[in-house]
Amino acid sequence: MKLSFRWYGEDDPVKIGYIRQIPNMQSIVTAIYDVAVGETWSRESIDKLKNMVEEAGLAFDVIESVPVHEDIKLGLPSRQAYIENYKENIRRLAKAGVKVICYNFMPVFDWTRTELNKELEDGSTALIYDMKQLEKMDPLKGELSLPGWDSSYTKDELAEIFEKYKAVDEEKLWANLEYFLKEIIPVAEEHNVLMAIHPDDPPYPIFGLPRIITNEKNIDRFLKLVDSKHNGLTLCTGSLGSAHFNDVVRMVDKYSAMGRIHFMHIRNVKLLEDGSFEESAHYSPHGSLDIVEIIKALYKNKFDGYIRPDHGRMIWGETGRPGYGLYDRALGAMYITGIWETLEKTTSPSDL
Repeated sequence: MKLSFRWYGEDDPVKIGYIRQIPNMQSIVTAIYDVAVGETWSRESIDKLKNMVEEAGLAFDVIESVPVHEDIKLGLPSRQAYIENYKENIRRLAKAGVKVICYNFMPVFDWTRTELNKELEDGSTALIYDMKQLEKMDPLKGELSLPGWDSSYTKDELAEIFEKYKAVDEEKLWANLEYFLKEIIPVAEEHNVLMAIHPDDPPYPIFGLPRIITNEKNIDRFLKLVDSKHNGLTLCTGSLGSAHFNDVVRMVDKYSAMGRIHFMHIRNVKLLEDGSFEESAHYSPHGSLDIVEIIKALYKNKFDGYIRPDHGRMIWGETGRPGYGLYDRALGAMYITGIWETLEKTTSPSDL
């Protein structure tokens, strides 16, 4: 496996030099953040970012993410221009040495939480998703702002997008995703870039909007839309694991054996009885997921893709971007590395 760490560029409170100091750290996961969704990234911006990463002694080979424009998800006539831009971004990133591109196909919202700084029993703070709190929210009233929202939407723009999505049910969203994949995967194949879709977070519909990358059955369907190794997964344990119906260990084992996981996001979540969840430390006993078994499944299947410790708590007085502080993610990186090293030194993959 190749250990990686997300970095939000020069504006990230976490300095890239500190990331380099984490033992076994190999790659930076990053993106261009000052270009509108759907537009092409300039070669100059890509090269500048690549140089910053490589000057820090890390590899520039994973992009998270190249966002998909809403017109593509909606299947509007304007989608083709945005798809052509997307193809060009794949070409430009491949030329810069990028091997994996993470993206998602969630309508309107990215990952969604109801609170960014819930104080946990040990005094750390974490992201949480309170089902009852979410059910009381109306995104069209403009009286709230959820973590994970695209804040570039005005109240009127958001209402307009919701109106357009009334014509898009799950099957229409599937059709629009298939169209998109059949356009971009041949380009990814030509340039040897592995496309890696991120599951929906949380993995079920919210606010009446459809979500489809949610469970094993749907991921099976997704992989068959374009049956190519270049059409693969960012398997996020915390996203899929935030619903009781997903067997995350089984899914990691299955899809890594197929060679279709290109990027792993490893984090833990604590599931609550009402469907809510809290993000927790990576250490298995602190959450509902067995991180050891997840990593054993990867090791058994000789996974050689990228892993990053996903969202961390804010600990030791650190302030910064919620979920993306340095300290707890660094602890997670070392937890992952320790499990992997132990397996390498004590167990043959064929024995698992």
